[in-house]
Amino acid sequence: MIPFLDLKNINQQCREELIVACTRVIDSGWYIGGNELEQFEQNFANYCGVKFAIGVANGLDALILTLRAWKELGKLQDGDEVIVPSNTYIASILAITANNLTPVLVEPDLATYNIDPLKIEEAITAKTKVILPVHLYGQLAAMSDIMHIAKKHNLLVLEDSAQSHGAQLGHKKAGNWGDASGFSFYPGKNLGALGDAGAITTNDADLAQTLRALRNYGSHEKYKNLFVGVNSRLDEIQAAMLDVKLKNLDAEVNHRRTIAKMYLEGIKNPELSLPLSDIDASQYDQHVWHLFVIRSRNREALQQYLAENGVQTLIHYPIPPHKQQAYKEWNDLSYPISEKIHDEVMSLPIGPTLSLESVQQIIDLCNKFRL
Repeated sequence: MIPFLDLKNINQQCREELIVACTRVIDSGWYIGGNELEQFEQNFANYCGVKFAIGVANGLDALILTLRAWKELGKLQDGDEVIVPSNTYIASILAITANNLTPVLVEPDLATYNIDPLKIEEAITAKTKVILPVHLYGQLAAMSDIMHIAKKHNLLVLEDSAQSHGAQLGHKKAGNWGDASGFSFYPGKNLGALGDAGAITTNDADLAQTLRALRNYGSHEKYKNLFVGVNSRLDEIQAAMLDVKLKNLDAEVNHRRTIAKMYLEGIKNPELSLPLSDIDASQYDQHVWHLFVIRSRNREALQQYLAENGVQTLIHYPIPPHKQQAYKEWNDLSYPISEKIHDEVMSLPIGPTLSLESVQQIIDLCNKFRL
């Protein structure tokens, strides 16, 4: 079986360095809020090209706490509207409703799966205060256009960069376009911890200071609480391991790009729709190929065929947010592009340890697929 993603194999690549890092933390006697966190935050900020990175417990908290910090700073209030893609993973929307803000779902561009800037402007009202673009599957959203719209309407921009570590346009990386950005380091991400972890990046010193308090019970100084905060901290051992893995990120992304190029050039089957088929994936910096997502109107048959031939695939994502039970008040709404995407998408194996021989096997199988 060719696995969708082999996490054990991925972490095996730097096993000795990870053990050294963990041993260093164990022997230090300091496990929360120490030198390892400070070093990783600085290194990740440098990598993204920003002034500040604030480690938190996970990617959802990164989004929730940024919106909450803007409320504390007087930039948002209950009921304000946040524009968000209609086809995102639900966490992007959970962060909005967790802050008593109102999500406004906007359809994607079918060619990129990212939010359509032309539709953003149509959705802006007097209550709109934030645009939350998601760099879905590892591809930067149309950030130049989005930032132009945000500036024109005096809106905040919170990037959801959970899947896009290192994606860039014109030497400007994910996490350095908006007013702030939320990252996830869930183990399966391109930069993955060995547990849950996340971070916020920003160039705003006031926001960074507020976030550092909010993640720590609302406190800058022990037993003095400025805000009603939470416990959402990136601990020392995860920070140490992330710092090890950060050094390998660009090389691993380059391997993903090689795989994507092979898929794009090799898969020739009218039953399958490929992403961005007109680009050279090896040179396309806007995409880090966290996922390689194809579409097929016969997805179930295709997935079963590949499974029977030893290839594991996943679906990102089978149910759009507006059809989820969690948001049943939206269940009768229609977002036809999102619904089409969720009905047809399927993710092929891609990862830093996937062999090119296996990639060729997958290509051959895709080309032989017939109903």
